[in-house]
Amino acid sequence: MNEDYLANIRPTHRQLQWQRMEMYAFTHFGMNTMTDREWGLGHEDPALFNPVGFDADQWMEALKAAGMTGVILTCKHHDGFCLWPSAYTKHSVASSPWKDGKGDVVREVSDAARRHGLKFGVYLSPWDRTEAAYGSGKDYDDYYVNQLIELLTHYGPIFTVWLDGACGEGPNGKKQQYDWRRYYNVVRALQPEAVISVSGPDVRWCGNEAGHTRENEWSVVPERLRSAELTAAKSQQADDGEFSRLVRSDEEDLGSRKALADYDGPLAWYPSEVNTSTRPGWFYHENEDAQVRTPEELFDIWASAVGGNATFLLNVPPTPRGLIADADVKALAGLGKLVADFKGRMIADGVTVSVSSTCRRCTARGFEPAALLDTAADSAAWTPTCRDAEPTVTLDFDAPCSLSAVVLREDITQGQRIDAVDVYVDGQLLAHRESVGYQRIIRFDEPVTARQVVIRIPGFRTRVHLASAIAVEA
Repeated sequence: MNEDYLANIRPTHRQLQWQRMEMYAFTHFGMNTMTDREWGLGHEDPALFNPVGFDADQWMEALKAAGMTGVILTCKHHDGFCLWPSAYTKHSVASSPWKDGKGDVVREVSDAARRHGLKFGVYLSPWDRTEAAYGSGKDYDDYYVNQLIELLTHYGPIFTVWLDGACGEGPNGKKQQYDWRRYYNVVRALQPEAVISVSGPDVRWCGNEAGHTRENEWSVVPERLRSAELTAAKSQQADDGEFSRLVRSDEEDLGSRKALADYDGPLAWYPSEVNTSTRPGWFYHENEDAQVRTPEELFDIWASAVGGNATFLLNVPPTPRGLIADADVKALAGLGKLVADFKGRMIADGVTVSVSSTCRRCTARGFEPAALLDTAADSAAWTPTCRDAEPTVTLDFDAPCSLSAVVLREDITQGQRIDAVDVYVDGQLLAHRESVGYQRIIRFDEPVTARQVVIRIPGFRTRVHLASAIAVEA
C-alpha cells in the first residue's frame, strides 16, 4: 500500500462536521410503539396511533441532559406507517386519531430539536410492508424517492439520512432491489451537508448493535466497504431478539497498515458510528423498564466510542404516550453528569508542555506547545520536523497529580496518520495503542500519581498533526 496515499485520504466537510457532533440520539417511535413490537407486520390500523401525551420538548430536554448534539427520528419503519402526512400514502398520522389527523410528528420533533439547539436527522426505512409497490422495482423506488423528497424539503436542515438496508419478508417474501445511487443523488441535491449513514457512502456502521467499539478504529479503509449491499448482508435478518447484543470478532482490524499490506485497491474516508439502545429493544416495551442501561454503562460506551475514533448513536425510545420514560430520563441525566465530570477533570492549569521538535513550515505561526491542552475543534495542531523519528509530547505537572486517563486528538482535516502511541507515566510505560484519529481516550486500569506524562509516537504514516494531548485527573 502506498504510504502517501494512505496518509492523505481526508474527510469531506460534511463528514468533519458530523464527527464533531460526537454523541447524538436515535428515537424509535411509531406504530411499533403502539403494538409493542420491534418489526411491524404492515397494514396496522392507523387508529392504533394515538400518543395522547406527546411532548417533543420533553424528549429534547432529556437528550440535552445527556450531552447530545442531535436527534434522528424513525420517520417510517418497516411497517410503512409514516409519522408525517405524506402525500403518497394514506397509511400515516393523517389517518390516525392523534390530533384529529392533523398532527405531524416529524414537524414537532424537528422544530423542538432546533429550539433546543439539536441537529435533526431522518430515518426512512427502505423496506415497507404496507406499500403495494414494494418489490416492483422502479415503481417502488419512485414511491420511496417521493417520500424522501418530502422529508428533505419540508423540515429544514438535515444532518444525516440514516439508511439500514432492510429488505424483504423472509425466504418467500417480496424483495426490492434498491436504487441506492438514485437515493444518494436526491440527498446530495437537496441536503448537500447531510451525511448518508450506514447503507451510505459517508458513515460506516460499526458492525454490531451492542455498543462495541473496535480496539483500534480506522477511518481510512478499503472503498468496497461503502457497499450498501455488503452492509445489508451483515445487518439484522430476523426479529429474533438476539441481534441487539451480538458482537462479531472477524472484522476487528479494517485499516491498519498490516491489514492493508497486500491491498492495492482504492481507499476511502469512511469513519465508524457505534450504535446501541438504552434498552434491549429499539422500540419501547414496558417489560424492559427495569433493563435500562445504567449511566455508568452508557459512559463506558461513550468513552470507548467517542474516545475510540467513532461517534456514539444512542437510541432512546419514547412510550406509547409520547414521552421518554422516567428510567431513560434518569439514565440520560446520569450519563450527562459523568461526561461533564470527565471533561471537567481535563488538566489545563499547572502543566508545562514541551515537544521533541516543531516544523515551523507545517505548524501554525506563533504555535506554542501549550496549545495542545486545548480541545476546541479549531485549535492549532502540532507537527514535528520530518527528521523526528519518534515525536514526543511531555506534560510536566507543578505538583503530583492523580490521573485516570489521557486524551489525544489528531487534526483529521489532514488525515489519520498515527499508527502507534505509547504513554509513559513517570518513566513507566502504562499504555500502548495504535489508532488515534479524531479522539482517543486512553483510560488507565486504576488511578496513578504522576509528576510527568510522556506521549511518544513511534509509528506514523507520514507527518503527524496532533491537535490535543491532555491528562485527566482521577
